[in-house]
Parts: sequence; C-alpha cells; structure tokens
Amino acid sequence: MTPPERPTPERLTITGPEDILGFIPHSLGYWPANSLVAMTMQGKRLGATLRVDLPVLDSDAGLRRFARTVREYLEADHDADGTLLVLFSDEGWFAGADSVPGGVPAGVPAEGTLAWLVAALEVELELSGRPVRDAWYVGEVFWRNAHCFDPSCCPFPGRSVEEIRESRLNAEMVFRGSSVGEDPSVAAVAPPVAARADGSVLEAEERWAGELVALRGSRSQFAMVLDVWGRVLAADPGTILPATLAGYLRASLRVPHWRDAVLVMSAAGRQAAEQGAEDFGIFEPDGDLPVVSPPLGGLPAASPAEDAAYPVPGYGDVLLGLAPASPRWNRMRTLEVVLLQLGAAGGGEGGAASLTGRGWIEWCRGRGSFAHALLDQALAVHPGYRLAGLLSELVSRGTLCGWAGRRDAAWQKFETDAA
Repeated sequence: MTPPERPTPERLTITGPEDILGFIPHSLGYWPANSLVAMTMQGKRLGATLRVDLPVLDSDAGLRRFARTVREYLEADHDADGTLLVLFSDEGWFAGADSVPGGVPAGVPAEGTLAWLVAALEVELELSGRPVRDAWYVGEVFWRNAHCFDPSCCPFPGRSVEEIRESRLNAEMVFRGSSVGEDPSVAAVAPPVAARADGSVLEAEERWAGELVALRGSRSQFAMVLDVWGRVLAADPGTILPATLAGYLRASLRVPHWRDAVLVMSAAGRQAAEQGAEDFGIFEPDGDLPVVSPPLGGLPAASPAEDAAYPVPGYGDVLLGLAPASPRWNRMRTLEVVLLQLGAAGGGEGGAASLTGRGWIEWCRGRGSFAHALLDQALAVHPGYRLAGLLSELVSRGTLCGWAGRRDAAWQKFETDAA
C-alpha cells in the first residue's frame, strides 16, 4: 500500500525469508507476540499486512471461523494473488527433541496445534484466489519454515531469531529512520497521562474553556478555531507549543463538533470541515460576543491551495475513511504529533480528546492494536468519553477503516519488492 502524498515511493528489495520476517515489526511498529501476521502478495510485491491475535485452538469449527475471518480481511486487497503467513508463538519449541512448532510426533492426533491453523488458512485462502505461498513459525529464540520437516535442511529447533533482527532489510530500514517500538498491549497499561500533568497547560486550558463555553454555537468562533488549528498544522511538526496555545487547543477539543472538524480538516481539508458543520446545523446567531484566540507568535499561515484540490465529503464519510479518495497523510501525521504533545500535558477531557484523535489516526492507518490501546487510555483518563467508546467498538468488531482497505489510499511506511 502506497501513501498517496509521497512523491517518490521508497522501495525495499526482499531477497529471502529473513527480510520478509524482518519487515513485519517495522510495518506494524512493534514485534508481535501470540499473533498471526498475514501479508498479501501481488505478483512478487508485498501488499497489505494483517495482524490478529492467535485464536484458542480448541475446535475445528473455531479454526474454520477464524480462517474465514482472516480470508475476509485479506479480500479487501483486490489485487492480491497470494498470501504469506507468519505465526508468532512459543508453542512447540521446547516440548521435546522430536517436537516442532505446529507439528506433532507420528501417530499423535494433531488437534489443537498451529499446524491445523495453517491448514485451515490454506484451504480458505486457496478458495479466495490468494493461495498461501509460504509460511513460517517465529518463536522467542528460533524461527523455521512451517512446511519443512526435513532434518537435513531444516533441523530442529530452527534458525536463530537474531538472523531476522540482523537481516539486511532490517538494517536498511533502521538506516532510513524506521524503528520498532513497544507492544501496544504494554503501552495500554502504562501510567495514565494525568501522572505527567503540566500545570501551566492545564491552567491555560481551564481559562480558555471558560471563555469558549458561550461560543460553542458561534460561526465566527468556529472559523477562528479552524484558523488556529490550520496554522498549527502548517508549522514544523517539531514545534514546541507555548502553554497558552497548548491550553487553547486542548480546550477547543473539548467541544465535540470542533474536535470532529479538526480531524476532518486534517484528512480532507478545511472546506470539508466547514461544510460538515453547516450540514449539522450547529451554528447560532453570534450576537455581540467577540471571538477568542490565543497569541500565535511566528506560526505560518495555512495554505488554502491544499484544500482546493479536495472534493467536499461529509463528516461521517471522512471519519470512516470512505472519502476523500486519498486522505492527507502528511497533515494527519502532523496532527498526530500535535496531539501527542497536548496529551502529555495531562488527562481529563482534553487529554481524552487527544488520545482519541491519535487512536482514530492509527485506525485509519489500519493499525488496530495501537488504535485499541490509545482508545483504552482515553477511556481510562476520562471514563465514558463517547467518541473513544464508539471507535473502540468499531476496532473491537474488526471493522477496517475505508482507506486501510484500499491500496491506492492506504498508509504504509515502505513500498516493497520481493525478489
């Protein structure tokens, strides 16, 4: 999947299984555990990457349901003509000299093994026109091919995982600035954001929130909020926001239709944000109330030219990734960096809004594990936060963002060629 805003795709040549396996943690952002990773192929090129938790291997019916679900996910890549499977698990590595991951000694029933899962997936994917071209087991210490049991070429327990970590492709990706972070399931139990609260930002947030409360229905104030956010998103993503500006931004996110407009503007442009607000009928007569804005210092002006190239979709279509045809991934990345800075100031409603916005961006990228972790954190710092709850339900049901399901729109760090 190729990011639509990247003018010159970065291509990575894959020459062997170590490169394929080394690509996965960079594609996901972390080293998976107890996971199935399925990658579609389009000829010799890698397509979409899917990661799901391994199922409880307790019945044939359960395995078949799981395999059908994986097939349905991968069918979103309409150009795929093959699949690679990688099962990250410690099952079977040290059960005895005659054991192999996913295998069983001769004469022993194979129910409940990873081998049955691979077999079920092979049947479903063959029927869908995306046959399994190869499969591997990866444990904590060793990895091996799932189809090779010949001790002359595939001796047990397998090859060292260090070969994956030290592969040529892994080194190239690190050189290009890619990194493998912490498992999002670990991040989900990290100390709440409130533990790192910045008093000056939170004080500014409360002050601004008090001034903005009477202006929630003001068309002029709405335009001012978009002006401020537009200039912040046009700035260098590494800009450290002054406390008074950070507080204003957090306070603006506490107004649901302003928060939604910021998300929509980042993906689809200002016209979509403005038209959606009009369609929802959120505005009231402004009266004599003046608009409220923070000092903006040397922030650059937002470029209206960027918005002119985009059609004007509705809020719902943007938030579900159904429109525009391709979102503005670079601007969404800038928003993510700003939200990370705002969220670090503290929890509460402003912190929950920041975490939820980041969760939405991760869901748009197709990274459900990260999205789920961030949404859980949002609900922890502000229980009952509605947008986090709604998005969490989508992620939990396995719903894919529209952009993540289309190669021409989806986000991915790298474009790869398999040799």
